[in-house]
Amino acid sequence: MGRVTTRRSVLRITADRVTRRPDTLAVEEPLEIRIGGESLTITMRTPGHDVDLVHGFLLAEGMIGSREDIAAVRYCDGVDESGANTYNVLDITLAPGVTIPEGTGRRAFTTTSACGVCGKTSLDEVRTRTRYPLREAGGTSIGTHTLAELPDTLRRHQQVFESTGGLHAAALFTLDGALWALREDVGRHNAVDKVLGRALTDNRVPLSHSVLMVSGRASFELVQKAVMAGVPLLAAVSAPSSLAVDLAAESGLTLVGFLRGETMNVYTAPERVKTD
Repeated sequence: MGRVTTRRSVLRITADRVTRRPDTLAVEEPLEIRIGGESLTITMRTPGHDVDLVHGFLLAEGMIGSREDIAAVRYCDGVDESGANTYNVLDITLAPGVTIPEGTGRRAFTTTSACGVCGKTSLDEVRTRTRYPLREAGGTSIGTHTLAELPDTLRRHQQVFESTGGLHAAALFTLDGALWALREDVGRHNAVDKVLGRALTDNRVPLSHSVLMVSGRASFELVQKAVMAGVPLLAAVSAPSSLAVDLAAESGLTLVGFLRGETMNVYTAPERVKTD
């Protein structure tokens, strides 16, 4: 497995001194995803939990709906200048009878760590239909006090962010605020794919009794990933985009933004948020 962090020498300048010292950085490397030996896409990610990432990516793209849809995942030979395996190529074998829906998944070029929908070849491909309609979930609710505690819990468990300051995080919580899984990555969409992929491999999808918490803003693509996994509530410490709010309203997802301490904005489906 590739390194999650690396060290580089930096010139440190403060008010009273200039020094040279090593600094810890989050690693960013390409991951090529193949299906049956054929290249599907390349995404820039932090190495680690790559199998989770692939499962979550394929789920969010509408290409699979359960872990049984994938028969095998293996690293392919991909070597650096010294001949060592880079672990930057994953090949997926779909289960018998599982096919890729026409027009889904494939990207025209490399997906950066900042953009998960870049490379889509048509507008119709941007929005994917979910197998798990949220309006059918019903009965899901969470208290404001429980919501208010999620950002601090997320932050306490961001181990790599603690040493680098350069990673996004996504976490799945139960409705009573218990942390179930957390993943970090240089790309916010990769962090979400990784944590949703973990849920898929554990047969927890649809996540109809879970909260997805993200460390940054709530974009359209993060809302769509939550909807595709059947997550009824997405919370973010920062702002949502207008299209994220529109998609959340259309899908019946509860979208909470600016979740900081006891304050928050509930943009859509407020009936799931109970005032303590």
